[in-house]
Amino acid sequence: MPTDRAARTGRFIPPTGPQRTLAAAQLASAVGDGAYYTCSALYFTRVVGMSPTALGLGLAVAWALGSVAGVPLGHLADRRGPRRTAVALALAAAAVVAAFLVIRSYPPFLLAVCLYATAQSGLTAARQALVAGLVPAGERTGLLAHLQSTLNGGLALGAAVGGIALSVGTRTAYLAAFVVTTIGLLAGALVLRRLPEVPPAPQESGTGPRLAVLRDRRYAAVAAVNAVLLLRMPLLSLIIPLWIAQRAPGIGWLGSALFVLNTVAVLAFQVRAARDVTGLDSAARAVRSAGALLLGSCAVFGLSALDVPVWAVAALLVAASVLQVAGEMRQSAGSWQLGFDLAPPERIGQYQGFFGTGVAVARTLGPLLLTALLLDGGLAGWLVLGGVFLAAGFAMGPVARWAAENREQPAVPPSPVAAAAAPPGS
Repeated sequence: MPTDRAARTGRFIPPTGPQRTLAAAQLASAVGDGAYYTCSALYFTRVVGMSPTALGLGLAVAWALGSVAGVPLGHLADRRGPRRTAVALALAAAAVVAAFLVIRSYPPFLLAVCLYATAQSGLTAARQALVAGLVPAGERTGLLAHLQSTLNGGLALGAAVGGIALSVGTRTAYLAAFVVTTIGLLAGALVLRRLPEVPPAPQESGTGPRLAVLRDRRYAAVAAVNAVLLLRMPLLSLIIPLWIAQRAPGIGWLGSALFVLNTVAVLAFQVRAARDVTGLDSAARAVRSAGALLLGSCAVFGLSALDVPVWAVAALLVAASVLQVAGEMRQSAGSWQLGFDLAPPERIGQYQGFFGTGVAVARTLGPLLLTALLLDGGLAGWLVLGGVFLAAGFAMGPVARWAAENREQPAVPPSPVAAAAAPPGS
């Protein structure tokens, strides 16, 4: 019985040591992020008085800059040590959010939001480098699954705080949500300080390029295929609410319910969905299955465009969302494994920074591409998108094998930090 209980606990809580500390830092930051993402847009439009167009332009510029900054900040984590870099970037993000408490005009807002996006992109790359330095290779995908579950749980808690601020609707309530965000980021930084120091990557001899990932065409091809699959990201947050408003405005509440369904499913099942992903081949299979699941999801979403009763539209949307979250979890697990396995150990930070630009690309280009394709294209548009997902899923295996060709894969023993963190007898 204790073994069964430990197994059930392990689905949600990573092992003690650095893995659990990383999860605790993720939880603290995610609670803050959830409060920020829920309130920031309405605060700057309703309270500060910005137009939605100006806000959208500022956010697009900020995340585009952040995606570019991820590579050099990841390189900084490789060279200066990922723990100190992650702590510094978490503190920087907290300082920027604190500045939002006094910002009242557009130029300082634009500067602040660019700094925030830059710090968050670099923080993601530095955390990935921490995972690589503290966790044995065979356990990284499992840990990232735990971290993804923790992220969703923290975002949900933070969104609840933000929801309270939205319901109150006063300037003080919005600012209180920003204070929660600042505290969450500060707490995350303090928790990260409890981790063992990861030595910086050894300096390379010769005169090769510092940002070698920018010349690695094979890794770039893998990242590009992954970015195509990440076009799933704007679906539940943007496209589906607009789709419901257009096709069945009487069930507009369903958009929020589907978002909650996605969050809860990832929280409950992401670890299980990543359990069989242990290497390049299993990662490619996971991504391939994700492409098929996302095709099925798009086909069912598209069927809701047909002339059917409202209850059937709701049932189709729920079924499609279940298929989508299943594909999302498989795609995430496979991409985590590939992103690490195909990166040189001494350049994990910069390579993860580059791999993470796919998220920024999906968030920036996805709304532009998908609104026209899906809202105007109906069933045909959904089938086109599903075909793109299927093609990308099947392309990942050959592209990943091509990227792995001629890449040295020496049998490197665990780092002293990882070895010290491993339980006795492991």
